[in-house]
Amino acid sequence: MKNNFVVTPGPVRFSHPTFFLFLISLLLLAFALPASAAKKIIFDTDPGTDDALALMLALNSPELDVRAITVVPGNVTAEMGLENALRMVSLANRCDIPVAAGAQHPLFQKLITAEFWHGKNGLGDVEIPPSKCKVDSRFGPDLIIQLVHASPHEITLVPVGPLTNIAFAVEKDPSIVPLVKEVIIMGGSISGGNVNASAEANIYNDPEAAQIVFQAGWPLTMSGLEVGDKALFTRKYLDQLGQTHGPMNDFTHAVAKYMLERSEQFGSSGASMYDPSAVAIAIDPTLVKTQAMHVDVETRGDFTRGETVGNRHGGVEHNVLHGDRYVIEGVNPVKPNTNVCVDVDADRFLQLFVSRIRG
Repeated sequence: MKNNFVVTPGPVRFSHPTFFLFLISLLLLAFALPASAAKKIIFDTDPGTDDALALMLALNSPELDVRAITVVPGNVTAEMGLENALRMVSLANRCDIPVAAGAQHPLFQKLITAEFWHGKNGLGDVEIPPSKCKVDSRFGPDLIIQLVHASPHEITLVPVGPLTNIAFAVEKDPSIVPLVKEVIIMGGSISGGNVNASAEANIYNDPEAAQIVFQAGWPLTMSGLEVGDKALFTRKYLDQLGQTHGPMNDFTHAVAKYMLERSEQFGSSGASMYDPSAVAIAIDPTLVKTQAMHVDVETRGDFTRGETVGNRHGGVEHNVLHGDRYVIEGVNPVKPNTNVCVDVDADRFLQLFVSRIRG
């Protein structure tokens, strides 16, 4: 239905002081709303080139209030990751954000680092000045626990590395689970891996920690390879990003350029935007299409360790032993524990990224 309104121009006079008080209150409300509505996030990271892009996106998005950065080993060692996080926060002039060291290695296996993909310093060999910011003295999982209790039902966890720190926090204080607003992870895949045929890198680096996080019982969204491999940062977007300049813009452009050139060496037309996808979903969940599934993490298979196994149909056959064989006697329902991202509006996501970094 269409409504047509005709406005007749004429002099407008407001003399009552109540109107001006009303106008002032509206202006104050307009300025206050964005700050109060900002989503409080804890960014757990193993920086990491695409981690760096994800952090820059988070710090340049008014929808997000980054309450802490916790560092986990993965792409690089815990020590190098902590240094990278501090340097990036310093570059952004955000020393107000606590940066804390977390776990030093996975729960039950040797650490696998990825300088092959991320450069010797983890940031695509892009040098940034030493940090003016100081490391927070608290242990990363303890900081997570403390902030969740301080803001119950308000904190969104955004882990974009192995899930060791998050698992530590859950195991140490399970009471945080119902107090966390949501968890948005970058990790996993329901269509094959990137470190091998079945496993995605973040999950593969600590499958036991991942299984703890997936089974914890909180609202969880998994942004896996299905998103990052479709959202390719091509030269089109790199050129757009290079049209403006500034310390954060230039750093992000240099890291993205390294990622793109590395991907091109392996035959891809663009760099997969894995970690930024989790931040983008925190900003705008409509960027992705999700399907509710029960997800388990394989921790034992010779060829499938680290695989995220999604139950797409919501049930498993119920088999009953009859003599020398089992007989299917029905289907047992399986309760979903994860919203799995199965598609992404790639161009809208990438344009969001570029526009936020350009400011």
